[in-house]
Amino acid sequence: MCNIVERQAFVSSISKYRTISSQSEGLYKEKGSKFIGIAHKCYSEEEAKELLELWRKEHHQARHLCYAYRFGVDKSKYRANDDGEPGNSAGPPILGQIEAFDLSNVVIGVVRYYGGTKLGVGGLINAYRSAAKDAIENGQIVELEVYRWVKLGFDYNDMPHVMNLLKKNDLALKDKHFEAQCSVTTNLVLQNADQIVGELKNFESMEIEELGVF
Repeated sequence: MCNIVERQAFVSSISKYRTISSQSEGLYKEKGSKFIGIAHKCYSEEEAKELLELWRKEHHQARHLCYAYRFGVDKSKYRANDDGEPGNSAGPPILGQIEAFDLSNVVIGVVRYYGGTKLGVGGLINAYRSAAKDAIENGQIVELEVYRWVKLGFDYNDMPHVMNLLKKNDLALKDKHFEAQCSVTTNLVLQNADQIVGELKNFESMEIEELGVF
């Protein structure tokens, strides 16, 4: 098992990951049961819970909403849930499709409307796997750059110099607040992140909050 330093080095070596660009859906039918797969880009368990709750409300008459998700550029955080179906007949097959397409930062839910006929464990595995696969294939898989995201806090007097540095390195500017105390969130390409952070620390008022690598 690798230690923390080895894992951090491994994560830092990853420059891109695969995910889906936007929500997509798939459909599988078997013996009257209908399985609707829903795939969505997602970055945290909290965000996944919100999406799953939304899907439950949209499909409130469905018997099951089984799901799986995987997060992180190293794909280290994942979960599969059978939501009342026989053990390992729903969540793991969905997770298997996430793995088969080499995706991360994604959640896939499969809604089941029961048709009155039991499918057996083998039938359920095939149904949940097929609905998840169809949802992925109906979407657009994209390869995204990995960034180190930071939130910068600094005095208004340093604002012009900080902005010049960020613009010189063509960095994204999000959640901007320019008052007596300024703040902005930006993304750093991993290859030169340490260099830029070093330059930012030259400003006396600068405070840097690390938000993560994704």
